[in-house]
Amino acid sequence: MTAADPAAGVADRLTGLVGALRSHGVRIGTGETVDAAQAAEALGLADRDRLREGLAATLLHNAGQRRVFDPVFDVYFPRGVGAPDAPAPADRDDLRNRLAAALAADDRALMARLAMEAVDGFGGYGGTSATDGWSSYQTLDRLRPQTLMARVRDTVRAEGGAPGFTDRLLEDEIRGRIEAFRRLVASEARRRVAERRDRDEIARRAVATTADRVDFLFAGRDRLAELRRVVQPLARKLATRLAARRRRARRGTIDLRRTLRGSLSTGGVPMRPVLRRRRPVRPELVLLCDVSGSVSGFSDFTMLLVQALHDQFSKVRVFAFVNRVDEVTGLLVHGAADPDGLSARIGAEATLTGWHDSSDYGVPFGEFTERYSGAVGARTTVFVLGDARTNNSDPNLPAVRELTRQARRVYWLNPEARSQWGTGDSVAPAYAELVEMHECRNAEQLSALIGRLLPV
Repeated sequence: MTAADPAAGVADRLTGLVGALRSHGVRIGTGETVDAAQAAEALGLADRDRLREGLAATLLHNAGQRRVFDPVFDVYFPRGVGAPDAPAPADRDDLRNRLAAALAADDRALMARLAMEAVDGFGGYGGTSATDGWSSYQTLDRLRPQTLMARVRDTVRAEGGAPGFTDRLLEDEIRGRIEAFRRLVASEARRRVAERRDRDEIARRAVATTADRVDFLFAGRDRLAELRRVVQPLARKLATRLAARRRRARRGTIDLRRTLRGSLSTGGVPMRPVLRRRRPVRPELVLLCDVSGSVSGFSDFTMLLVQALHDQFSKVRVFAFVNRVDEVTGLLVHGAADPDGLSARIGAEATLTGWHDSSDYGVPFGEFTERYSGAVGARTTVFVLGDARTNNSDPNLPAVRELTRQARRVYWLNPEARSQWGTGDSVAPAYAELVEMHECRNAEQLSALIGRLLPV
């Protein structure tokens, strides 16, 4: 896309951007799309950063969605749109010298132009003159911007910049600038690939999804922290949904026998349906959570979510286990202001392991039915959270059968994909014959299941 035709295909790019954002879990309506089109028309393509902020303001609902929006925007509205093609790159040493100067001055505009030159000069691969593709990894491997740290630091000191900065703070600042340049290179490589190939496919595969669609088992520390921040908004939404279900349930269902009896006075026409009234009784909830290994992130999030919903139930009790089981209800309540520290609190204050640290299900199930049988009654709904991987130990199916006999309902939420159930040391199929087991791999699935399965 050149300056001679800067606006060509803007409508297609905008609709593609909206479609890609929707595919990554960002809810965008028709009205918001129209607002974005009007913003693009008013802002134009000359100032790309201003266009980015304008579209973000019209399409997004919260700041957390920027993690998805920014790379998708780079695919559909790359730097090449509305600007001339990048000049032919200089040699490697010259480019490194100019990059060092840009990093020292913290000149983001110059860094962006140098990123274009770097990808153009060092990121191409393939054997053809037209280049088969571009790689940010190859670009950064050849340019090695991280090795410019000492040179940039000395330049900043010599020019008297960053007054008051200690050596440590100055180096941290320079590392941040280098990381920003690395992101610019990645964005430019992604843009070039998208321009040559299918933009929609690149946006679908190369852009990280929203936090609520990230698999619990593969979420890193930062994504889990991001998930914990959405617990309260998600809890409010679920509480509203549960309250609506409770209102509908309170109206009752039709009592067919009494309705037909009353219709005798109107010739058999049921003019006034008679409803079978329900007594409003808030149910009890018990969580039995595997907190071992990668499953702990899933269990932590679910525990925090249910604790935020505690007002919807007459009683909520939470139990955690690895190969021993212990009640942790109080740890959730007392540490409500520190959700990030939940795992550490449980590990430090609860007795979850015996003579080994490997996860087990049979022993904790047996202990639970013996020590905490009073926690489960006719009004209790039990949620078991875990991947059902027993490390080849006894699954203790009789204890699970006893749990289902005592409780009103028992549901099992499994963070593994259904295709993995029964593989290796997983005994999910055996447990699924006794309890209703559901795949629950991300926060989006969890909220849908909680809203549907929680008793009213």
